[in-house]
Amino acid sequence: MAWLLSLLAGYVLTGVLLCALAFLLYRFSLNAEMVGAGIDLIYFLATFLAGFLTGRKGKSRRCLRGLVIGCAYFLILAVLSMATGLGNGISGFWTALLLCAAGGMAGGMASGLIAGK
Repeated sequence: MAWLLSLLAGYVLTGVLLCALAFLLYRFSLNAEMVGAGIDLIYFLATFLAGFLTGRKGKSRRCLRGLVIGCAYFLILAVLSMATGLGNGISGFWTALLLCAAGGMAGGMASGLIAGK
């Protein structure tokens, strides 16, 4: 259950940050490179949060837990992107996978640092 709540928290953060990015896009007419960088940052931050929350629930293997939750986040994201026909090609696929895995692992490691272990 903790894994699902961590994923849910990551997706809630994704929704909030995507709304903020849409507002910035509307308000300041951001170019495509800035929007792409913002989306990549959102992927990383959302999986960082999910990895952090998952790592806090476990006493060991926090890095691995973060990696798993980051990959699970990516898997759901990829399936939804393929099902809707949205997405930015194979290069975006690998970038998103790397960002989600790295964000989850970083969150898991950060949870261990804060716990003092």
